[in-house]
Amino acid sequence: MISKIDIVSKIHNCNECAHSLPFSPKPILQYSSHAKIILIGQAPGIKAHQSNTPWNDASGDRLRVWLNMSKHTFYDKNTLSIVPMAFCYPGKGKSGDLPPRTECAPKWHPLLVQQEPTKIILLVGKYAQDYYLKDKRTLTERIKNWREYQVQFLPLPHPSPRNNIWLKRNSWFENEVLPQMQKILKFKIQDN
Repeated sequence: MISKIDIVSKIHNCNECAHSLPFSPKPILQYSSHAKIILIGQAPGIKAHQSNTPWNDASGDRLRVWLNMSKHTFYDKNTLSIVPMAFCYPGKGKSGDLPPRTECAPKWHPLLVQQEPTKIILLVGKYAQDYYLKDKRTLTERIKNWREYQVQFLPLPHPSPRNNIWLKRNSWFENEVLPQMQKILKFKIQDN
């Protein structure tokens, strides 16, 4: 059986979709089998690609506020694993980054994301939710009904500034849902 360290090393050396990327592959993830929280987003943005640091942009700043986590806690791989749907920056589209490449999740996630009740999996955005929840609900419906995905999953909208309109229209998320999710995460972190 291949070890988790070997899997992470293989991901870092992966170049399967190099022909489809705007830059040379630079897989970005943060992983430890000891982490009790796994964050699954879409794909690294250009700033994450340039700095080799996941969520190193305005979206990451907002996400850390939402999760009530300091940068130190967020970037502690023994607290939080960051396993995106695609590990490399996919390039720029007409209205933001392109969707995550579809090769990564089926190939690597089954080896990294153990669906155990002892871990909380944060599903940030539609791509992660569609892949893991496999229901026909919209992102808004999933977040409104987040308790139905417990104890394992916490669905979140993407924290991108592009989602400010969604956040304004759905103020219940930050006012009602987020404080409850923060309590769950705080308890899980203290339980480590």
